[in-house]
Amino acid sequence: MMRIAVRVLDPRVTAWGFPRRGSVHSAGLDLFACHDAPLLLEPQVPAVLIPSGISVMIRDPNWCGFVLPRSGLGHREGLVLGNGTGVIDADYEGPLLISVWNRNPAAAPGRRPANIVIEPGDRIAQLVVVRVAQPEFEIVEEARPGDEGARGGGGFGSSGRR
Repeated sequence: MMRIAVRVLDPRVTAWGFPRRGSVHSAGLDLFACHDAPLLLEPQVPAVLIPSGISVMIRDPNWCGFVLPRSGLGHREGLVLGNGTGVIDADYEGPLLISVWNRNPAAAPGRRPANIVIEPGDRIAQLVVVRVAQPEFEIVEEARPGDEGARGGGGFGSSGRR
């Protein structure tokens, strides 16, 4: 069993239930919005950083953490991570911040905007810890015969839809 030290920077996170997983088999550890007042996120404005109230000390270069979105918030409400995925390197031990963004479209004339309000203590992201491969890279001028994969240089959509 791997153990990661966690420093609680704001005591409210333990009162909110940290550390907590959504279910016994959840891959992610819930991360809470650790700010002092409700935060209004208007559609399409720049991403904001929200403190999680913790820092993690992974310290093993064979592991890293990913800050990932909570799927229901993105699908139902439009709350996504401002950078898609945050990577927590094994040697980073500072405050864990969560970049969030309201992806909802701006309001049409005569309609109210789809604002998102993040309350203190809301679970807004999750931390997933994964193994890291650190291969050595070899610079080559061109692919050697037999090195090319089945798709070759084919990129987006090159394997078809069905």
